[in-house]
Amino acid sequence: MDDKDQPPRRAIKSFVTRAGRMGTGQIKALAELGPKFVLPYKAERIDAEAIFGRKAPLVLEIGFGMGGATAEIAATLPDHDFMGCEVHEPGVGALLKLIDEKQLSNIRIVQHDAVEVLRDMIGTELLAGVHIFFPDPWHKKRHNKRRLIQPEFVAKLVQHLAPGGYLHCATDWQPYAEQMLEVLSAEPHLLNTAAGYADKPAYRPLTKFENRGIKLGHGVWDLVFRKR
Repeated sequence: MDDKDQPPRRAIKSFVTRAGRMGTGQIKALAELGPKFVLPYKAERIDAEAIFGRKAPLVLEIGFGMGGATAEIAATLPDHDFMGCEVHEPGVGALLKLIDEKQLSNIRIVQHDAVEVLRDMIGTELLAGVHIFFPDPWHKKRHNKRRLIQPEFVAKLVQHLAPGGYLHCATDWQPYAEQMLEVLSAEPHLLNTAAGYADKPAYRPLTKFENRGIKLGHGVWDLVFRKR
């Protein structure tokens, strides 16, 4: 078969489209707080200092879900700024509510695919850190290629990390943890901060889902690598 006859390769995406109902509080938060805290996706580099009104380490979170961990980490690390990517609108609304409740000023949201945000909006060596917590594990073997943590994506991600910047991944699916460890260990510009899996950093809170899993005997694996 000629190359032109090959089916097109599936582009890496950081998300899975899923339906979700918006609560009245989330709808109100989107309307009232969205203009201040949600950045429009644009194919141009951001000026983080102008966006946050200060110069501070910038951490990108890919897929923050309902935003609980994001808000807690931002409250725990007020000297850092956080940019969260999430396409799930109820999650965006939920995080906006938490921003208001906790009076946080160090979070901004982009409701767009993080792969494109990284490519088009994040400058080279801009990020102090990247958080990827509990990405879709794509359990079935034939779907493993859809996982976000792949060599090609990690190589691109590293370009946007500042020297010494970190990549923190977490998963509750052991086969994915093993793949993450293999892929990240093979990236020549990354260095593992642990001998294998890392202890959970103090800044990452336990989610309700994670607590429930731990009580049932399920494992959670953290991986923390730094750019050489």
